[in-house]
Amino acid sequence: MNRYIAEFIGTFFLVLTIGCSVLATGKGIIPPIAIGSALMIMVYAGGRVSGAHFNPAVTLAIWIRGRVKIADVGPYIAAQLAGAALAALAATFLRPDAVVDVMTPNVPRALVAEALFTFALAYVVLNVATTKDTAGNSYYGLAIGFTVLTGAFSVGDISGGAFNPAVAVGLSVMGLSAWSNIWIYVVACCAGAAAAAVVFKTMNPDDR
Repeated sequence: MNRYIAEFIGTFFLVLTIGCSVLATGKGIIPPIAIGSALMIMVYAGGRVSGAHFNPAVTLAIWIRGRVKIADVGPYIAAQLAGAALAALAATFLRPDAVVDVMTPNVPRALVAEALFTFALAYVVLNVATTKDTAGNSYYGLAIGFTVLTGAFSVGDISGGAFNPAVAVGLSVMGLSAWSNIWIYVVACCAGAAAAAVVFKTMNPDDR
């Protein structure tokens, strides 16, 4: 149960930071920095408990890699989605006067952007947080947070820079993205994460 609580808390504060920073300032350099920092600190806080996925796509990648049990996949994702939805409600309560700018992404470009940077995120997570060679390292949270920061700066204006289906749910609850766009993030993020897991296993056949 502690693992699921950790996943809920980490995802909650990630999405709360996204909501409060984006609703407060809109576009600019502040939201990506705040979001990457929030993910970093929550990874450090929750990593020892749950592995600090905070992302259904990352959970998928780690399951394919063989470091999370199938029985935990559903509860992990449920905790992540619940945390994201409640955080989105909290953000809209805290920022009631925010002017919401609903994204209208170009679908092909958004699919590619989300798939590429979710691949990058899952690839980094697998390499810094699940391998024998990097066991016990102190930089994994920084690496993971900076991957999201990099992606947000690079393609945030193309796809919204979610790289996470739970974040996409939060964006939809806040009205920053239309619910009709949710499939983009589910398909692209899961495809990118699965590809990263396959690449990792191919490159590291002896790391089981």
